Amino acid sequence: MAGNSLGSLFKITTFGESHGKAVGVLIDGVKPNIQISETDIQKELDRRRPGQSSVTTPRNETDQVHILSGVFEGKTLGTPICLLIWNKDQNSNAYDAIKDLFRPGHAGYTYLSKYGIQDYRGGGRSSGRETAGRVGAGAVAKKILAKRGIHIVGYTKEVDGIIAKHIDYDEIERNPVRCADREAAAKMIRRIHKVKKEGDSLGGVVEAVIKNCPAGLGEPVFDKLEADLAKALMSIPAIKGFEIGSGFAAARMKGSEHNDEFYRDKKTGKVRTKTNYAGGILGGISNGEDIVVRVAVKPPSSILKAQETIDVKGKKRTIKVEGRHDPCLCPRVVPVVESMIALVIADHLVRQSLIRKNKSVGTLRREIDFLDDMMMLILSQRVELVREVGHWKRKHQVPIQNPKREREILKGKLSLVDEAGLDTKFVSKIFQTMFDHARRIQREA
Repeated sequence: MAGNSLGSLFKITTFGESHGKAVGVLIDGVKPNIQISETDIQKELDRRRPGQSSVTTPRNETDQVHILSGVFEGKTLGTPICLLIWNKDQNSNAYDAIKDLFRPGHAGYTYLSKYGIQDYRGGGRSSGRETAGRVGAGAVAKKILAKRGIHIVGYTKEVDGIIAKHIDYDEIERNPVRCADREAAAKMIRRIHKVKKEGDSLGGVVEAVIKNCPAGLGEPVFDKLEADLAKALMSIPAIKGFEIGSGFAAARMKGSEHNDEFYRDKKTGKVRTKTNYAGGILGGISNGEDIVVRVAVKPPSSILKAQETIDVKGKKRTIKVEGRHDPCLCPRVVPVVESMIALVIADHLVRQSLIRKNKSVGTLRREIDFLDDMMMLILSQRVELVREVGHWKRKHQVPIQNPKREREILKGKLSLVDEAGLDTKFVSKIFQTMFDHARRIQREA
């Protein structure tokens, strides 16, 4: 059945229901020889899993991931990767009393209208449980992006009108609501606890920033980067709105205020913009600035308060949803948002690599010349820093040569050789040359 897959060249297909035997994902389009392990994937799944804190559902799923295919001796084979996560703590009995009732805010009625049958246990396929497979696939995509220096940071921006204003990325994983503002986080937690005791739930806003995304990703017209991001993020259960950059605030601005003026960075030589109201994308294609997106997360539909509804025969009924549910989804939505973004960016990186293969020799040489210029700038900056270290060593009477540190540096860089697709001897020679040059500079400092 259509609608269970995402992506063009880097593609995923999720499977499983909330109270079925398992959930999981099939990932196709991953290049061979990428280092990946169950531990790498588990780290991301642990951020999404239920039972993390008092502001999430107490359902106690370990979400232990199993790699069934596509990986051998810790490296991808280039063949489809299948990840499986067994369901172990589902309590289907809680739904027996309401199986014939349409739960307000849930997809039972629409699934029944479409398929003529529904899995009423925990929402079945429409449950947030399905997102475990997305996060597993996202962990693989994040590994690929990290090799390119691309990182995604997501956090809870707002809950019930409480807005994070003093953003500190280091604060995100220090509080159970995953807010980047410590003071706002404390207020959010108190508000969630209060509403939870009342048998109700809260919505919020999750923001994510894609850092170091290269310029040039995205396709014209229908496959614009923000369009694909919007589709991926809006496919997450409970997401009711999407913004990029200034978002709806752009409707209240003038063109002179909203336009991001260009300039060339003297240090890096890169084309930059003074502001980032566009959110890192122009004409559907990334421009090299941070890509900033936000999603509106609805309050969880499963609440303890009594509500009016009808049953499958159209008879008026009153429903009170028992079971274990999140009072606010934002903390667990954060890793899902990051994963969906990672999947979209990974797919567009593969698409862009095909375009690059068809470039003319002249274009490729110009790009090499640009990279050579960048190397010259980086080497110049390195020499200045090395000279400062030399001054410090002389002042504190520290020996110029430090063989132990050089060995540690070289060992660390060589550990990345396979992932970077470089030659060990080549890398060793470059760093040894830099070490020799650094010692000479420091002696002359």
